[in-house]
Amino acid sequence: MTELLVDARGMRCPWPALRLARAMREAGVVRLLADDPAVPREVGALAAEHGWTAEPLAPPEQGFRVIRAEF
Repeated sequence: MTELLVDARGMRCPWPALRLARAMREAGVVRLLADDPAVPREVGALAAEHGWTAEPLAPPEQGFRVIRAEF
């Protein structure tokens, strides 16, 4: 399974969430790098709305891995 990388560091919400949603149309797994403090809340809400799984990566600077349900 290929993982698409979305680097949204330096962008403020809603841009990281919008970039994530766009990437999820192309890939089943996306790694999102973002440094806006609102991103965890935004990604969590977007994932819940679409039935995706959002896994925070360690260390936190690594962002999130988001997986579509059918993958």
